[in-house]
Amino acid sequence: MAVSAITDKILVMRTSAAIPVARRISGFVYAIRNIVAEARKVEASGRAVRYLNIGDPITFGFQTPPHLIEAVERALRDGQNGYAPSSGIPRAREAVAAELSGRGMPVTPDRVVITSGTSEGIELALTALAEGGDEVLVPSPTYPLYTAVLAKVGARAVFYRTDPARGWLPDLDHLRSLVGPATRALVVIDPNNPTGAAYPTDVRRALIEIADRHNFPLLADEVYGDLAFDGPVPPMASLSPDAPIISFSSLSKAYLAPGWRAGWLAVGRTDRLDEVLAGIKKLADGRLCSTGPMEHGIVAALTGDRSHQESFRAALRERAALTVRRLNGIDGITVTAPAAAFYAMPRVALPPGVTDEDYVLSLLRATGVLCVYGSGFGTRPEDGYFRVVFLASPPDLSSIFDDVAAFTHEFLSKH
Repeated sequence: MAVSAITDKILVMRTSAAIPVARRISGFVYAIRNIVAEARKVEASGRAVRYLNIGDPITFGFQTPPHLIEAVERALRDGQNGYAPSSGIPRAREAVAAELSGRGMPVTPDRVVITSGTSEGIELALTALAEGGDEVLVPSPTYPLYTAVLAKVGARAVFYRTDPARGWLPDLDHLRSLVGPATRALVVIDPNNPTGAAYPTDVRRALIEIADRHNFPLLADEVYGDLAFDGPVPPMASLSPDAPIISFSSLSKAYLAPGWRAGWLAVGRTDRLDEVLAGIKKLADGRLCSTGPMEHGIVAALTGDRSHQESFRAALRERAALTVRRLNGIDGITVTAPAAAFYAMPRVALPPGVTDEDYVLSLLRATGVLCVYGSGFGTRPEDGYFRVVFLASPPDLSSIFDDVAAFTHEFLSKH
């Protein structure tokens, strides 16, 4: 047999069947990023795309504070380029512990783990807590990382309702009805992504009481804690320092450094969480460390000047007001005013048989405006929710909402 024929036969054998992936991958869905594939197709057709899908302030012209950059540059120049300790450099852990303790969550540095962004902290905690057959209580709508990670570890997300008519506050009675013997944790995102909600103290206390009474951890996603429009909100654990609370945050949003992947988790002081902390640290050992030089930026951020946050909050308030006014002025669209962060969750009144994804993809193809459909955050496709990131400049937002208004009128008329 000729060499070329043998080669052809080998190639046929090698490509005869696709190599399968693990079944759990089918449940790993992250709509915020997945929808970008559609945007790339639109760009390839020659239309410019305006990306309102990812909350990255840098993309919209906001700048990382110079003293954070200087701290990282200094670390790089000083040779801090090797592996860091698995739980983070001592100075960063001390800075996080001091920050949280000063804001009412007493915690020692040995209960802090520096992570590659809040996302890794969430994954470490959920991996330490949940496995096949377990349930985790997650808000609806939710940040899709939670459902993706739970799918990966084989656990099940159980959604508790939040009410747009009440500023997207949790339905506490519904939440209580979902607690069962398989419940392993309660996720609370406050201030909230994707809705922009900020919870009042009585709601926060009620959420803590549910976790405390049933003796499972409350996972407090507090990455937007400094971006409530009325000023920073205290950590949830400040309301009950001995409750089983794990707090997560990072430099990504309030410190305008999302690409650094510099975050942290802090495990509350109760000894009920000691085994969870040990499990998280064991997992952290396995991934070696966070991004070492950026950990020096955590120290600079938490011990240095924060004046940028006041101007950032003012810019967000202005953009939020514009977003609410313009979207509520479009026939067929309503939106609940956000109280924090840079997201809004409008609702379009869809005709029967049309989904939120239909609307969002049609909007993208017709106007180049990229949002994320609400079912990517756990809402029902027929409910018509979609998430808007309002970090663009006010003139750009006005132009975008002009296009959304014209498109929505045509879309609803056609259907």
